[in-house]
Parts: sequence; C-alpha cells; structure tokens
Amino acid sequence: MLSIIKKKIRKKYKKMKYKKIGNILILDKKVKNLLKEEIDKLLLEENVKTIIQINKIEGVIRKPNIKIIAGSDSETIHKENDCLFKLDLAKVMWSKGNSHERLRLAKEVRDDEVVLDMFAGIGYFSIPIAVHSKASKIYSVEINPESYYYLNENIKLNKINKDYKRIETFLGDSKVIASKFKVDRVLMGYVKTTHYYLESGINSLKKGGIIHYHETVPEKIMHTRPINRIKKIAGSREVELITTRKIKKYSPGVIHVVVDAKVF
Repeated sequence: MLSIIKKKIRKKYKKMKYKKIGNILILDKKVKNLLKEEIDKLLLEENVKTIIQINKIEGVIRKPNIKIIAGSDSETIHKENDCLFKLDLAKVMWSKGNSHERLRLAKEVRDDEVVLDMFAGIGYFSIPIAVHSKASKIYSVEINPESYYYLNENIKLNKINKDYKRIETFLGDSKVIASKFKVDRVLMGYVKTTHYYLESGINSLKKGGIIHYHETVPEKIMHTRPINRIKKIAGSREVELITTRKIKKYSPGVIHVVVDAKVF
C-alpha cells in the first residue's frame, strides 16, 4: 500500500507547477489537497524553507494575498541577473517572467544617463540598472511603504550607494513626484492604468529622451494602442517609435508589452 502511495506522489510531483523565489516555493494556485508526503518531498528536493500559494494580487499597491502551505517565514533573498533582492512574499509581489526585460533594459542605459523609475517597487529595474550600467543617477519612486522599505534594503544589499548616492529613493505618488526631474530615460514598468501617468513621465523627459512604457493590451492592437497613447499625450512633441516588445502573455488574448520610444 505504501509503495502505491509513493508512486502516486511521484506522478503528481512531476506534473506540479511551481516557481522558486529565493528559498521559498510558490505553488500554482490550481494545486490542491497536497498530502504531507508531497509537501515533505517538495521541501527536501527543492531545498526550500517555506511553501506558499498566491491567491491574488490586491489593489494599487499590488499586495499579495497568500496561503502558507508549509513553514512560516515569507521573507527571502532572491538572486537574479547578478543582483540580490530581499523581499517578503506576503507583502510585495515578484514577477519572475520579467527577468529578461529587467536585464535588457539595464543594458540599454548609456553612460552618465539620468534615469527615472516611476514604479520602482523593491528595485526590480533600478537595481539592475545600477549594477549593469554606468548611469550617473537613478531616481526611484514607490508608493507602497512595504516595497519602499525593501527598495532601500536592496540598495544596501547590493552596495550601490557605498561611494556616492547613485539611487535616490522617494516614497509617494510618481504622478506628482516625476515633475521634479528632467531625465534622459523614464521607465514605466507598472502595467495597471499606467497610461494615467504618461503625462508626468513624458514631461520629465529631456529633449530626445527615451520612455519605456509598459501596458497590458489586446494582442490585435499591441502595435497601435500603446504608441498612439504616447503620441497623444506628447502633443506637439515629436515621438519616434524604437520598438514594441512582447514581455509575456497576461491573460487569454491579452499581452504585456513594452514600448520604447524617443520623445523630442
């Protein structure tokens, strides 16, 4: 009887969908009714301290609603693209599917540029930019106090400001704070209602500056709606489309895209 149970566990384990963030395992929310033996196998073979499921992401500050399956500590340190990210998965979100884009953007930044990250979170983009580029200054704005705390922790963890203050952080609404700056490059990496912040982002750009605008959009209009929104807000300023890139599938028929555009 025991061998039959073990075979069922092995079969179910192989089909199980999950991802690892640091030493925490996030199970797909469709995984139900795990046996103790299955949980123990996951903890041992994946070498993790905690197993959770994320039920949903709530509100403007994108706070996760989680269920702890095993363990108790939801704080971890995750390594990605030679950067370290400290976070608490019960308090802030992490999108593993954006890994390539975070590194790509960091490598786009030119020497001595001034960069504005309007939705900095825990430093998803600001940290890689600081680690992999020679940007002279990065202004990182975040509205969620929990994310803001970890943003500053991650600056320390990656020893970014040890010589001088390359990343300057601001707690508050980027729609208001962005107007304080004139920068070479603006990053708008938040996909929910981001177009409401476009005016603030574009107004903070120097002539010939570049905007990286993220949006979720029906696939059929991914090459028209995002860039048209930028052009409409830019008004009399000339806009040159550099590229429109798919990041990932967001939902059936809807794509997460990023538009890179130069604004004169």
